[in-house]
Amino acid sequence: MDNLLVGAALLSAVLHAAWNAAVKASPHPAQAMLGQMLVSAVLALPLLAWAGLPPPAAWPWLAASLLLNVGAVAALLRGYVHAGLGIVYPMARASSVLLVLPLAAAVAGERPAPLGMLGIALVSTAMLILALGTGREGKLKGPALGWILAAGVFGAGYAVCDAQGVRQSQSPLAYGAALTIVNAATWAWLQQRAGVSMAGVAAQWRRALPAGVAAMLSYLLILWAFQHGPIALGAALRDTSAVFAALIAVTILKEPLDRRVPLAVLLATVGSMLIRLG
Repeated sequence: MDNLLVGAALLSAVLHAAWNAAVKASPHPAQAMLGQMLVSAVLALPLLAWAGLPPPAAWPWLAASLLLNVGAVAALLRGYVHAGLGIVYPMARASSVLLVLPLAAAVAGERPAPLGMLGIALVSTAMLILALGTGREGKLKGPALGWILAAGVFGAGYAVCDAQGVRQSQSPLAYGAALTIVNAATWAWLQQRAGVSMAGVAAQWRRALPAGVAAMLSYLLILWAFQHGPIALGAALRDTSAVFAALIAVTILKEPLDRRVPLAVLLATVGSMLIRLG
């Protein structure tokens, strides 16, 4: 991957970690998540008007990504009920990174070079170290682990679907804007059926506005990287967001710090360099 693609994926990772931290920090994560999605959808409307709808060839991938994305968000929110951001997010991303590799090979026929595969392994190891190194807030119980693994499976699936969808569309703006709007509408409908107060969602606007901007930019950046680079390598770089999420959890959310964090950061950095070379 060239430097521009690597930089786009890493910036996407930073933004992805930031909006997840904002959702986790809210006293009402489900409302904050919906607020972030609605802000992203509002931002996507003019983009869709300018770029137009993606071509029909991209629609099956868009639909599959929608279903998997809803599953991933629901699983993350359930995971946050049982454990902190510093555990749930890194473990979900670590499992997603490992699953993207065989999925990309099966769906897109992509097989990274040995250096790239080693980089993916190092990034995933770094995230597991981060997750397992924040155990002072309590042992990871069965329900949390189940939701974490579900989020990882769904996350890997929608990453591959998004990569195939944006390649069929040939426009990150068209594909990303369309999926963002449909995703927000679907999640809003599901949350209303679950009894989530829309007044409570509106009250989250100070948190939702920057989170929605970050989420929209993060998504467009990774779609662009998927369009022009290998899926597994781009997904691994994007999922270094777990490193940034762990640092945010420690510095801003005041979750416990573990001495293994520097090792995880080092492994993720070396892994990112190997992905660049691979």
